[in-house]
Amino acid sequence: MKQSEALLPEFDNEMTNTRKTLARVPHDKFAWKPHEKSTSMGGLATHLSNLPTWAVHATSVDVFDLAPGGQPLPSPELPGSTEDLLAIFDANVAEARAAIAGAADEELFKPWTLQSNGHTIMTLPKIAVLRGFVLNHLIHHRAQLGVYLRLNDIPVPSIYGPSADENPF
Repeated sequence: MKQSEALLPEFDNEMTNTRKTLARVPHDKFAWKPHEKSTSMGGLATHLSNLPTWAVHATSVDVFDLAPGGQPLPSPELPGSTEDLLAIFDANVAEARAAIAGAADEELFKPWTLQSNGHTIMTLPKIAVLRGFVLNHLIHHRAQLGVYLRLNDIPVPSIYGPSADENPF
């Protein structure tokens, strides 16, 4: 079995759970923050909707620079609605899934380097980037978004088992 084939069921499960969480984010709460130092709910949801694109970066290039020539990459704009947020997420998931599915084992075991203005931040095998920097990173922020939902009395979806708001059994 190829590494990508082993990873895809986990990817699919995490993307399904992330979509359930993103679908709960109401557009009228996009600006809400739990603290002045925190990212807004819309900013966090936008970050989650774009995280799958890192699977494309990890499989298609060997080096990715966050600030080429010292100029940071532009931040994505907040979507205009929850529906737009989900459409962006769905498109990014489809592109990421195709990139993972098409990645040969030889490619996944090659090193991948994240840089900022030419300075190395980290170098890991591409398969480790997919697990750690894509999936684990996404899971972390999805849990954070779950707290944002709870603090706004928005029902939190069941992820790995029942939530206090849902019991699917």
